[in-house]
Amino acid sequence: MLLGAAGAGAGLAVGGARGAAAEGVGVPPVLVTEQASKRVLVLDPGVRVWDPVADPGVVKWAFSPVGDARYRDTRPEVSWVYPSEAKVRRHRGRTFLLTTASFGFVGVVECPSRRRYWATAVGPGDDLFNPHTAEILPDGNVVVACSTGARVRLYAASLGPHERRCAEAELKGAHGLHWDQERGVLWAMGDDELVAFGVEGTRVRPALVRRFAVPLPVAAPGKSAGGHDLFPVAGRPGRMWVSTSASVFQYDVGGDVFVQDFAGADEIVRKSVKCVGDDPRTGQVVTTVPEKGLGETWWTTTVSVHRPASAYRLVNGGIYKARWWLPV
Repeated sequence: MLLGAAGAGAGLAVGGARGAAAEGVGVPPVLVTEQASKRVLVLDPGVRVWDPVADPGVVKWAFSPVGDARYRDTRPEVSWVYPSEAKVRRHRGRTFLLTTASFGFVGVVECPSRRRYWATAVGPGDDLFNPHTAEILPDGNVVVACSTGARVRLYAASLGPHERRCAEAELKGAHGLHWDQERGVLWAMGDDELVAFGVEGTRVRPALVRRFAVPLPVAAPGKSAGGHDLFPVAGRPGRMWVSTSASVFQYDVGGDVFVQDFAGADEIVRKSVKCVGDDPRTGQVVTTVPEKGLGETWWTTTVSVHRPASAYRLVNGGIYKARWWLPV
């Protein structure tokens, strides 16, 4: 696997398509948190049934900190359980995987080298647990959302790969994060609200300042919305995908409104969607929804594709989230 030289090295080079290859032409690779094997995988979009045992070539790249001396201090044998997030980001000309795991691991990992930009482990000793997502800021610092402990924590990660200095803000059920470059705010989503934080202070001593919040749509009065995934709409700047326990929306920042006017809404909008994101070139959307009969109630073997409707399947998988490999 190579990070392609074309496009400033931002794309993942996928080899010739096989099987359902024609369907994968022009489609980005698929990035998944695969909890059954405790790995983050980048998978071939030209193959509809991924079987890494029978066909190792479907895996274009993989990450696990277990056994990697560069991450030894994070105790990955303890902290790297249930990988819960995988995002790909570009920062200062380099491509990074942002990943978290429910038992405490958080890392920003250079691709394809797997070198450590920054990593830590949070857990009960920090009164935090279950880091659910992360985001890298323009200054190189890193934000982490921890649902248990109700915190958004901003680490001075730009100071070095082991830095633990941080600032934090409260947010019940913190699940989603997105840096809005145009507006210069950090969006964070919890159980019941979408919050815009200002990043203040200095790179060395940063601070999070709550600026305003928007209530999330609820399925019924008096019920928690259960905010889950927050991700930019690639094809429509100024909008963010929002998934809650009951539904899927786009938040129109300029209009300050949650909408369901997007193409494919009839099949995309449903309950228990763990992740949602689109490819601006093809218009295709990926989502995951738990399926019954697997090792954990939140796992699936299926990555749903919309516009047009199709799916990928991972043999013996335990997928939590899936995203297109689109470095931004």
